[in-house]
Amino acid sequence: MKDFNGKVAFITGGACGAGFGYAQIFSEAGMKVVIADNRQDHLDEAMAYFKGKNVPVHAIYLDVTDREAFAAAADECEQVYGVPDLLILNAGVNVFGPAEASSYDDFDWVNGVVYGGTVNGLVTFVPLMIKAGPGRHIAATVSWGAFGAGPITGPYCAAKAAQLNIMESYWIALKSYGIGVSAITPANICTRIYEAATLGRPKELSNTGYCVSDETQKLLATVHVGGMKPRVLAEWLKKGIEDDLFLIVPYEHGTRMVELALERFKYYTSVEGMKEWEAKKAAGMTEEEFALHCEREGMDPKTTDRSRNVFSVFGSNDVGLAKARGDLDWVKEEKRFNK
Repeated sequence: MKDFNGKVAFITGGACGAGFGYAQIFSEAGMKVVIADNRQDHLDEAMAYFKGKNVPVHAIYLDVTDREAFAAAADECEQVYGVPDLLILNAGVNVFGPAEASSYDDFDWVNGVVYGGTVNGLVTFVPLMIKAGPGRHIAATVSWGAFGAGPITGPYCAAKAAQLNIMESYWIALKSYGIGVSAITPANICTRIYEAATLGRPKELSNTGYCVSDETQKLLATVHVGGMKPRVLAEWLKKGIEDDLFLIVPYEHGTRMVELALERFKYYTSVEGMKEWEAKKAAGMTEEEFALHCEREGMDPKTTDRSRNVFSVFGSNDVGLAKARGDLDWVKEEKRFNK
């Protein structure tokens, strides 16, 4: 897809953060945009912005885990603007804590929104888009977390890896229908995703194994504020769609980042390899790895202390961020973060 003017975009999680950035950029490209979100306050804020721009944007309240609501949202989109030419599956949530402290609710909440929301979007819209004809495109905000293990983001990284896999499956499957598919994989983004753990988590899935409070989320906000700006991310996505790329890594050295991120698997396959991998980890990041890490996290490698980075806050803070709930007696803090 190279011409966006006059076409229709449907964006989940579209009223805030990355989704709002997508809505801005694709609206400015001439698209009619539907923003779907489960926060009415975010929808109101976004619509106030777009009304000031006098552009065609329509808001729908949507919980992406609700399949009936997803079907109703698709009907509403079709009635207002038509079948989407561009579907962006962006809704996501995250919460930090030791993998070994994770509860069923932690997995069900994160997986339900991140992976389940993607599945619901695909199952709802793909038949409609196929019937409407070729030249359309589907994209998902997958996250850099899809490429790595998550000792403090286990449910999130697992859901993102599944999301990446299903998007690749649809990329292969939909080629013959003339429908493109992309997955964009940013690391830290300047968004308010941290609000979800205290303001957007359903009561029926509130039993977390992690320490989560207003204080932990305020501290987490200081990490996200340094992330990639949503409009910058959206420009990367637009260019990737124009180039018909499947994997959009929104960094200058993205290809090399992926190579290094996936390199570990070859070491996992033999006794000798496992020993070599442990030695590499013990030695710390190489100069190249450190430079690429800084690029992903928006830091200057010349002025950044290698012993402390954007994620150091997770290993040493007194408010409990990324730590287990206090009553979980099997989680041993002294065994975490290579202490």
